[in-house]
Amino acid sequence: MLKRVFVAPDPGRLRLRSAVRGVLGVALAVMVSELATRSLPAAVAGGLAALLALFTVADSSVRGQAVTTALLPVAGFPVLALAAVLHDFPWVRDVAFVAALGAGMYARRWGPRGHSLGTFAFMMFFAAQFLHAVPGRLPELYAAVALALVASFAVRFGLWCYERRFSPAAVPMMAPAGTGFSRVTTRQAVQGVVGGAFALLVGQLVSHERWYWAVGAVWWIFVNTTSRGETLVRGFRRVLGTVIGIAIGLVIAVPLDGAGAPTAVIVAFCVFGIFYTAAVSYTWMMLAVTVMAGLLYGLLGVLNPGLLALRVMETGVGALGAALAALLVLPVTTHATTDACIRRALHCVHACTSEAAARLAGSPDADPARYVAELELLLGRVRLSVAPLVHPFTPLRARKARARQVIELLDQCAQEVRGLASVAADPDASHDAGLAAACRRVEAAVQALTLPETERGEIEAPGAAAHPSGGEVALAHLRGLEEALMALAVPLRGPVAPA
Repeated sequence: MLKRVFVAPDPGRLRLRSAVRGVLGVALAVMVSELATRSLPAAVAGGLAALLALFTVADSSVRGQAVTTALLPVAGFPVLALAAVLHDFPWVRDVAFVAALGAGMYARRWGPRGHSLGTFAFMMFFAAQFLHAVPGRLPELYAAVALALVASFAVRFGLWCYERRFSPAAVPMMAPAGTGFSRVTTRQAVQGVVGGAFALLVGQLVSHERWYWAVGAVWWIFVNTTSRGETLVRGFRRVLGTVIGIAIGLVIAVPLDGAGAPTAVIVAFCVFGIFYTAAVSYTWMMLAVTVMAGLLYGLLGVLNPGLLALRVMETGVGALGAALAALLVLPVTTHATTDACIRRALHCVHACTSEAAARLAGSPDADPARYVAELELLLGRVRLSVAPLVHPFTPLRARKARARQVIELLDQCAQEVRGLASVAADPDASHDAGLAAACRRVEAAVQALTLPETERGEIEAPGAAAHPSGGEVALAHLRGLEEALMALAVPLRGPVAPA
C-alpha cells in the first residue's frame, strides 16, 4: 500500500501539483473566510467548500472546470438553506438528507459536471449537520463559502493553472449507457437512497448527535464505483482508513486539543495527503480525511477519545448500509464495468501510439502526453474495477490470477507508452519510416483485442516483426508494447474472464 502511494507513476507531476495547489487554495480560503466572518465554524465551512471545489471539479477542459466551479453555489446554497431551515424538524430533515444523497448520485449521469455539483450539494447538507447550522447563521455561512469559492477559483485559474500547459485528460466516468434501471447511475441512486436510509436509522441508534457520519460514509463509498464488488471493497478500505486515522488521531489530535498553529500545520499536511493519495489509495485518503476531521473537532472544542471511537462505529454502520444496498438492491455485476474499463484503456494506448507516430513523423500539433495522463486515470479505474477479484479474501482463485495478469500487462503497456511519449518529444528520433510501421502493428493489436467476441477470431494480433535500426529507443518501446498486447490476448480471450 505504501509503494502504491509513493512509487506510483505521476506523469507531469500532476498529482503533486494538484496536492500543492490544494493546500494553497484551502489555506487562502480559510484565511479569507476567517477574516471576513470572524467565525471559526464559518471558516471551517469555507475550507470545506474550497477543498470540494479543488478536489471534485474535473471537467476535461479548463473552461469547463471554470464553469463548473462557478455553478457550485447554484447547487449548494439552496441545499445549505434547506438543511438549516429543517434543523429543528428532525424527520423532515432526515428525509431531505436521504433525498439529497439520491439526487446527488443520480446527477452522475451528466458526467463530471453532474458529479461535482451533486457532491457539492450533498456535502453542503452534510456540513450543516456537522456545524449545527440554523437559519440565523446562514448569512455568515453563505459569506464564508462564497469567499472561499472565489479564493479557490483565483488560485486554480489565476495563480496556478498548470492545466493550461498540459492537455487535460478527462476523468473516466464508467457508467454504461441505457435507459431506466439499465443505467448504472439510476441503479446506484436507488442503492444510495436505501443504504442512506439504513445508515441514518441505525446511525441514530448509535448516536443522536453524530448519526450523519454514517450517511456521509454511504455517499463516499458509492462515489466513483460502478459495481457491487467495487462498493464492497471501497467500504472495507474506508473502514480500514478510518481505523488507522483514528489511531493516529489519538496520538496527534487529542494531545494537541485544538492548539492553533500546530493544528493548522497538520491540517495542511492532511489536505496534501487527500489530493496526493486519492488517485492511488482510497485507504490512505481516508486516513488523511479522518485525521483532519479529528483536528477540526479539536479546534471546535469537542474532541475526545470517545468521539473518535464513535466515528469508527458510524463509519462501520455506513459501510454496512452501502454493502447491503449494493448486494440486494438492483445489483450491478463487475464483469461489464471491468470489460468497459479495459477497452477504454486499450483504446487510449492506441490513441497515444498514433499521436506519438505523428509526432515522430514531424507533426508539431501531435501531443501524446495528454493520452499518457488519461491512461494513468484509466488504469486507476481498471484497478478499482478488478479490486474485488484481487482482494486477499476473494475465493475466485482463477479469476484472481487472471485479473493480476491483466493489471501487470496493462502496467507494462503504460510504461512503454510513457517511454514512447518521452522519445517522441526528441526531434532527433523523428522521420523514421520503421516507426510508422511499428505503430500500425500496435494499432492492429489493439483492434484485435477490442473487437466484439463474435469477430475476434477473424483478426490475429500481429507478430513482432524485425525492426529497422533507426529510432532504436522508440522502436524498443513499440516492441515492448506489441509483446504486452499479444500477451493480453491470453487472459482477455481465454475461457475464464478477468472479471
